[in-house]
Amino acid sequence: MKASRKDAPAFRDAAHQRAAAGAFVQGASLYDDARPTYPPAVAALVSGASEVLDVGCGTGKLTETLLVPGRKVFALDPSADMVSVFARRLPGVPVWRACAEASGVASARVDAITCAQTWHWVDAVAASREADRVVRDGGALLLCWNTLDVRHPWVLRLSRIMHSGDVLKDGFYPTVAAPWRLEAEHRETWLQPVTTHGLFELMATRSYWLRAGAATREKMAANLTWYLFERLGCEPGQVLPLPYRTDAFCYRRG
Repeated sequence: MKASRKDAPAFRDAAHQRAAAGAFVQGASLYDDARPTYPPAVAALVSGASEVLDVGCGTGKLTETLLVPGRKVFALDPSADMVSVFARRLPGVPVWRACAEASGVASARVDAITCAQTWHWVDAVAASREADRVVRDGGALLLCWNTLDVRHPWVLRLSRIMHSGDVLKDGFYPTVAAPWRLEAEHRETWLQPVTTHGLFELMATRSYWLRAGAATREKMAANLTWYLFERLGCEPGQVLPLPYRTDAFCYRRG
């Protein structure tokens, strides 16, 4: 079983990409419980920014790491469910429904835009153009991903069972259009303690699961049950060290 060789998730066309992204209209509370946060080194890439806009903020996993004294943080996401959970978790951060291609923010309004687990869902050319409009001169565009570290064979098989379509090749670079150029990158690996039950919850936050019917979900759950308790010999409730890989990229205007 080979690991991914992709620099971006594979979509048949723009309609397929929109449909996959649109799956996140539901399941925000479970997403918040099951998905991990981001290492401190990611937010450090925009440490000099006084005003930051977190695009595709989800439930605020990256946003909360951006909250430091003296900084203004704003956030947006197209999903009403995500925005609702975000507003409960981080009531002091202004958040609204919008997308990376049309943020609704005034020109030259912020010092940095951040996008966590988001850029593969957007039109990279249009989103790059919108970031160029919104970010002030000298500002930054930060993109980052948490990815299951499929260099571990058991995690590779787990990702296949979960249909984790956002697992990209080690050393990948995202597509970003002019005028942005890569200034810095950060890559690290780490472990997230997760119970066997937590792995079922993590699977249920994937776009594939959210778009699937009952029969497909039942098959996925049966496959994960077999893999964890028969193939790997885990006990119910056992805590596993789940390997993750974080890839972060900071861009400035060329």
